Parts: sequence; structure tokens; C-alpha cells
Amino acid sequence: MTVGSNLSPFPPLPSYISSPKIRPLQTPKENPSDSPLPGRNATGRKKPLWFSPAAVLSKIHPLSNNQNAGQTMDPQTRRKSGLNLPAGMNETSLRLDSIAKQNPSVSSSSAFRVASVSSPRMISSLSSPSKTSVCSDRFIPCRSASRLNTFGLLDKPAAAGSPVKEGGGNETYARLLKCELFGSDFGSFSSSPAGSGGLGSPNMLRFKTDHSGGPNSPYSPSIMRQDSGSSNEGSTPTKPPRKVPKTPHKVLDAPSLQDDFYLNVVDWSSQNVLAVGLGTCVYLWSASNSKVTKLCDLGPNDSVCSVQWTREGSYISVGTHFGQVQVWDGTQCKRVRTMGGHQTRTGVLAWNSRILASGSRDRNILQHDLRVPSDFVSKLVGHKSEVCGLKWSHDDRQLASGGNDNQVTGSNRLLVWNQQSQQPILKLTEHTAAVKAITWSPHQSGLLASGGGTADRCIRFWNTTTGHQLNHIDTGSQVCNLAWSKNVNELVSTHGYSQNQIMVWKYPSLSKVATLTGHSLRVLYLAMSPDGQTIVTGAGDETLRFWNVFPSMKTPAPVKATGLWSLGRTHIR
Repeated sequence: MTVGSNLSPFPPLPSYISSPKIRPLQTPKENPSDSPLPGRNATGRKKPLWFSPAAVLSKIHPLSNNQNAGQTMDPQTRRKSGLNLPAGMNETSLRLDSIAKQNPSVSSSSAFRVASVSSPRMISSLSSPSKTSVCSDRFIPCRSASRLNTFGLLDKPAAAGSPVKEGGGNETYARLLKCELFGSDFGSFSSSPAGSGGLGSPNMLRFKTDHSGGPNSPYSPSIMRQDSGSSNEGSTPTKPPRKVPKTPHKVLDAPSLQDDFYLNVVDWSSQNVLAVGLGTCVYLWSASNSKVTKLCDLGPNDSVCSVQWTREGSYISVGTHFGQVQVWDGTQCKRVRTMGGHQTRTGVLAWNSRILASGSRDRNILQHDLRVPSDFVSKLVGHKSEVCGLKWSHDDRQLASGGNDNQVTGSNRLLVWNQQSQQPILKLTEHTAAVKAITWSPHQSGLLASGGGTADRCIRFWNTTTGHQLNHIDTGSQVCNLAWSKNVNELVSTHGYSQNQIMVWKYPSLSKVATLTGHSLRVLYLAMSPDGQTIVTGAGDETLRFWNVFPSMKTPAPVKATGLWSLGRTHIR
């Protein structure tokens, strides 16, 4: 029984198949005498159009026994094979290979497997997918079959008459080209014997040696590949540096602002009031309303050498040229107390919670307590020249002092004291010039930073618990002041000779965040606003400049209580 092309269960074949149509396979015709009606079986039912692959394959001879493979079969041959193929198509289109000889235990219904068929649909019609050998979709290349000779990348013994560049240029060029194309460990492939993981070994999967810790090649970074030590696709992208305005947002004139490295006449209170010593007077400038108030006038024979607010911002201490220390009420502009003890000018002051420390040109440090009637409660002796830097730690346990001891051989330019002893607990002598710039880290206990003068130009970081120097950096100019930000782990430094700049540093990487210029003379004075975002700098050019250098403090998100006890919750402050 022949089925028309419009009833074929197979889709049309691609155009590259020679025959436009293919008819379904048929079983051999029955004897007409065995079937009562055409197209019906012995029971009278219609014969199905589908066929059993086992029944068809059992009547096909293997290709290995076909002597006329590749030739067009005549109708007599097609009837013997049991396949009703169109003209122009032979059995070679099916490529049926025999596996019965290799595996005798396979039954006759599965004694053949399809090696290659013109159409994927024919495979699914002739055999079961679960029993068919499926090719893998992975492709692992083998470099042993690569045509590296085409590019001249394999090591070849140099011929006797081959021209060689002077200095072995050919060999150097080939080695660099290998590294660029195949990586730095390509030489181990080409030089290793077969079977050891080299080019001749079929095992291409092996552990690669990590060379990221070694020295970088002088030819890196390359235009063909990025340096493995500085670029990695899986690494987190580098955060761009924070942008800092290069110009001050406010400039104030400060006539009679002294150009003296050893004085400290600018300070910003916690109540947002700036105190400035100009000649013989102290002026208060309110940052909230820009109101200027004259606090005091010391007279024609005296001058202001230092000013320092208490931590609460209500009282201010003033050091004079004659060695006195005066305490004033900043809100009422009234003098509270005057304390003596120094023989000459008091150039630096430092408050903690209840003790006021003062340093003088007489090389002594006095500690004053307003609760006792005496001028001072203790005297610290250790410097060999004028004391020009004083700073209490944030926990009030340690006091760091710097002096102008560079003219004395073997002197101690940076000392650290505690409240239990009148002798310094640390003597740090690495600075080679006067130490005026001192600051404590608000983020790490016992971390101290100090800056040296013109002959030193370095910022040094110390662990006051162990007494060891942690790091240092050469700034290239005189370090006049240091201040550590409480909002971020960064610090700002002001400089004198020879660049007169302001620099912002990131800790602990000590990378430079910004460099600010604007003052024409040494930036001798530095103070920070209560919010920690703005700094004010003063110089001998008689100007005060305000800079926005630090971001605002990140406040943690408030935790919303949802329990029963959160109803009606009140806050103390």
C-alpha cells in the first residue's frame, strides 16, 4: 500500500537533499489471497501507517555487505531491502553500521545503531533516544594539534646560517610574544616533556601557579592584557575618590595675625564660635550669624600667644607673652581667673575634662586645676627647648607634647605623659626638627600622629601603647598643624616652607585625597568646626580661609521597636 506525499508523517527535508520528498518505510506487501480486502489485514481492520523500527531493521542488510554501496538502486533492489525509497536515494543516506559483530549479546531488534542520518527526525523514528549514543557538547582543545609553527611560537634550534639580531633580539621578541598570547607560564608548557602536562600531553587540566606575588614584568601593563595584580574581573571595582572643593567658601580678613610658627592663636569651640588672637586682643566670631565680639585687650605691652576653648565651649583660656594664663567666660566676656607660673610666653594650651596644660618657652609644662587655689598642680620637665605642641588624648589618659629641640643634640622632640607620673612614659626621637603638629586618632585608641618642621617634613604615626612607629610619610614641606577627622578616618595637615599648601590624607593607606592652595605664606593655624566638616586655616598673609574638606558623619538608621514594650516609649534625651 503506497501512501501519498500529503499523508507523510515526516516533515519536508532541507533543500540540500537531492530528493524533494521521501516516502515512509513500508513493510513488504502481503499476498493478496491472505487479505480479504485491499489495505486490510486478516481480521478486516485497516493496517496502520506507522511501522516498527525492529521489523524494518531486521530486513536491512548491513552496509559492510553491500557491494554496490554508493550506486543508485533499481526497483528490484529496493523491493528486496524492504524500503520504499524515492529515485536518486540509496541506503548510504542512512549509514547503518553493524554492531552485532562487536557485541553478540545484542538482540536482533537492536543489532544496529545509527551513525549518521541525513535528518534528525529519522534518528528519532528508527531508534530509541535512551539507547542511542549521544555526542557530548563539550569541546576541550588540545594545543598539541595547534599550528603554532605558523606563528613561529615553538622553540626551534637556530640554524647555522640564520640571521640573528644583535643582542639576541629574535629570542627576546619570541619570548615576549609567547607571554602576551599564552600567559607567563607558557614557557613551562613548551619546555616540559610529553606526559608532564606540556604541549604533548593530552591532559590539559592542571593547576596553574599563582605568580601574582612575584615582581611585575618591566613590560607590564600590556596593551593586550591587564596586569593580574592590579586588575581582576571578579574583584570589587575601586571606589572613586571623594571630590573636595579646591577653593575656600569664605575668607575673613585678620589684621595683625602673627606669622610665628610657635604660636597657636586660632580655635573653634563646640558652640560654633571661633576665637582669634590678633595682636593684643582676642576676638570671637560666631559662625551661625557672623557676629564679631571683642573678648579682651591685654594692653600695649602684652600680646596674645595662644587661645583654647574648653570642651563644653563656654570658657576660653588665653596665654600671654608674659607667661600668664587667663580664663574667660565666653558668653559674658568676663575674666574668671588669672594663673601664673611660667617665666616667659605661653605659646600652647590644651584642655581635658578638668585639667588645663600650658607649654612655654621656659621649656616647662604646667597643669592647672581651676578647683584649687594654687596656680598649678604639677610641673612636667623633659624638653630642652620651647614647648610648641600639646594635645590630650580623647580618653584624657595621655598627654603628647612637642618641642623645638632640634638645636640640642640627643634631645627629645616628642614626649608622651600620663597623669600618674611626672616623668614621660615615651621619648620619641625620630623627628629631626621642631614638633608643633600633634593629633590623636578619634577612631583608634593609642594612635598618635605628629609632624616635623622644615628639616624633617614628615608625618609620623605612633602606637603609644608599645612605643613603636607605625608608619611615616614625607610631605615635602614644613608641617605646621595636624587634625584628625571624627567623621571619617582621614586627617588634614597644613604646611609652610616651601609650598604653603593644605593636604588631606586617608589613613592607613596614607593616600592623598586633596591638595588645597590659596595662602601666600605659611599656613600656621588650623581649627575644625564642631560638625567636623569644615576647617579654618590662618596664615601670615592675615587671612582666615574656610574649607569644606570632610563629609558629614554617617548617622545610624534608627531602630524601630515593634514589640509590646515599645508602646509609649520615651527618650531621656
